[in-house]
Amino acid sequence: MKVGLTGGIGSGKSVVAELLRVHGARIIDTDALSRQVVAPGGEALAVIARRWPQAIAPDGTLDRQAMAAIVFSDAQARAGLNALLHPRIRALAFEQAAQAKPGEIVVFVVPLLFESGFWKLCDKTVAVIAPLEQRLRRVVERDNVSEEHARARMAAQIDPDQARRRADYVVENGGTPDDLRLRVDSLWNALSACTGA
Repeated sequence: MKVGLTGGIGSGKSVVAELLRVHGARIIDTDALSRQVVAPGGEALAVIARRWPQAIAPDGTLDRQAMAAIVFSDAQARAGLNALLHPRIRALAFEQAAQAKPGEIVVFVVPLLFESGFWKLCDKTVAVIAPLEQRLRRVVERDNVSEEHARARMAAQIDPDQARRRADYVVENGGTPDDLRLRVDSLWNALSACTGA
């Protein structure tokens, strides 16, 4: 079974994915795949270098912070980057998913699950939702960015209420780690029931 897991930046989707991994899910993180896609020597990095030379570091690698600053302030640039990267990331994700054993639950961690249309390729979808102030605090501390920068990144993602309405399952992440663990246990039971496991 293919499950799409999403959540706004700072919502805790990586923690939820790790808890699902402990239960036995095969986790495919599209953020990690996106790093592969823009690795030096790759076609995608060459295209980025031509379109946005200011996003290339002196050593020839992608300056992710510079790229983020461009796309989170320019919807057209964001759409162009997504059109370049998403098909390549999707192809890598499904190559990995093809290695799953029969009956295995494959969880794709996709920040732009609904925005990119990736959800259409999944059997079930999960949205991780956390209070805005908590998310802001996590992003500012984790990524060492300003609150303004964090808010701009959040504004570029789907509204959490819309994600809540669209997802098959919602994991609330506003409490303690133990609360979250219990919610993920319930989610796992629900997903396992769908596979007949």
